Amino acid sequence: MDLTDRTVVVTGVAGLVGSHLAARLRGENRVVGVDDLSKGSREAVPDGVEFVEADLLDEDAVADAIPEDTDIVFHFAAYTDTNFDDDRTLFEENQEMTYNVLERMEAVGASKIAFTSSSTVYGEAPMPTPEDYAPLEPISIYGASKLADEGLLSVYGHSYDFRVWTFRFANIVGPRQRGTVIPDFIEKLLDDPETLEILGDGRQQKSYMHVEECVEAIEYVVENADADVNTYNLGTKTTTSVNRIADVVADVLDVDPAYEYTGGSRGWTGDVPKMRLSIEKLDALGWRPSQSSDEAVRKATEQLAAEIRGERDADR
Repeated sequence: MDLTDRTVVVTGVAGLVGSHLAARLRGENRVVGVDDLSKGSREAVPDGVEFVEADLLDEDAVADAIPEDTDIVFHFAAYTDTNFDDDRTLFEENQEMTYNVLERMEAVGASKIAFTSSSTVYGEAPMPTPEDYAPLEPISIYGASKLADEGLLSVYGHSYDFRVWTFRFANIVGPRQRGTVIPDFIEKLLDDPETLEILGDGRQQKSYMHVEECVEAIEYVVENADADVNTYNLGTKTTTSVNRIADVVADVLDVDPAYEYTGGSRGWTGDVPKMRLSIEKLDALGWRPSQSSDEAVRKATEQLAAEIRGERDADR
């Protein structure tokens, strides 16, 4: 699908990937950005994007958010483990949002949707994990909710004449991100440069991809993969440990903290300690990342450190 001169809807537009994708596509398309601002901020929405504040759990709001001339929806809005203490709410509301988006698309004749899934659908799988690995056995409610969404999208792709692009992300990092390991370490060390608490044992080893390369890959796959249902891993061929991330953050901030560990191989319930996705399918389509996992982590750390320091200076 050619992403030029289209009406494009991006849900979750105030989030990390949504805001960067909207910025990438706005020059050659009409981009409508949708977000309830429960997690992201209005300032994250790029200039030139038509912003609609809407709760995708409300069918009337979804109708307002997805215009009748929509060509494609990038459905990136989702609740994560940090949104609710109640797992049932997390699971059910993610499914309801996706179903509401699909029903509105069907009503206006829009049949193309790109969806952000997650490496968490694989659970603890052999590495590198290819897209056709089975059985998919997630170990977190968030992973289970993403897998359920994938199932619903598969039905629409195979039975309702939709074209679906599903992206299973590694850990995506970059500016405007909060609540994940890199900004968490930065904020902790700005508060106390002497010590750093690390969840788990620090040996968790995962793949990290910079958001700029992530949205470039998304655009490339949507323009070049044309099956009814297209599933692609997005990540890098390398991994970075949590201890290594701590070292990079400390280096960028020019501090030398003592590390304190909470213990155990998992950072939290449902955490997958080791993850590396196969990106051979993406490579065969003609796209590969230019940055290693370590390079993505360092670039994101430098950007986030400057950003967070600037926010703190502005608040003084």
